[in-house]
Amino acid sequence: MTNLLLFFAFLLGTIMGSFLNCLAWRLYHDQSMAGRSKCPHCHKQIAWYDNIPLLSFIILRGQCRHCRQAIAWQYPLMELACGLLFFGVMAQALSAANLATTAWALALARDWVLVGVMATVFLMDLKWYVILDEISLPAAGFFLIMNLLLGATWQNLLLAAVIGAGFFALQFFVSRGRWIGGGDIRLGLVMGLALADWQKLLAALFIAYFLGAAVGLILLASGKKSWGSRLPLGVFLAIGTIIVLFWGKEIIAWYINSFSAGALF
Repeated sequence: MTNLLLFFAFLLGTIMGSFLNCLAWRLYHDQSMAGRSKCPHCHKQIAWYDNIPLLSFIILRGQCRHCRQAIAWQYPLMELACGLLFFGVMAQALSAANLATTAWALALARDWVLVGVMATVFLMDLKWYVILDEISLPAAGFFLIMNLLLGATWQNLLLAAVIGAGFFALQFFVSRGRWIGGGDIRLGLVMGLALADWQKLLAALFIAYFLGAAVGLILLASGKKSWGSRLPLGVFLAIGTIIVLFWGKEIIAWYINSFSAGALF
């Protein structure tokens, strides 16, 4: 049964990754979600059997069936990443003590949606340097409702939301929008409401800025970026949030233990 659930989670994740690829493209290009997908090169409609996550890319050898133009690696990578992340969320959920309860199902759905939101943010900010309100605002409302249903207090949610949004709002106003964009403020709100814990939020922010600084230094040293070049902050915030989703408790416990040990000397 466990293996079947894990397989289902991976399969569902690949389907979600395929959908999110489509969603990101259509939102960015201001296109309706109605209608079948088309090849961006020859504009031929993609048949259902050419749109099977991962499998179709392999069968078609990474090319459009009609025009033989290359299919971007973004598509199978997004499908695979979401599949693995959904698998990981299910594995984590199956290790919980309160299996097959309403709260368990709600938490699983919440975490799957969080993976989907952060994967979309990662993709769109990496590719186009945008974090759209069409993603952030519905997500904020969803996580607020879900965490209230799961027993989070409104005080904790409010505190995490204020810290998340306020952290970026302060930077936005101090820099007059030069350091970050308004989308980062809304993403901070989403992170706070999704993680529902100010400690986890701070851990996600620390990880994001650490990774951003490390990648920035590597790009500077390699000559691929110069001082003043933009980095897609949403990419690192999405990664930090996902890391905390899986290992937030362990990271916080490690930090507290390290701080306590250091205080002895």
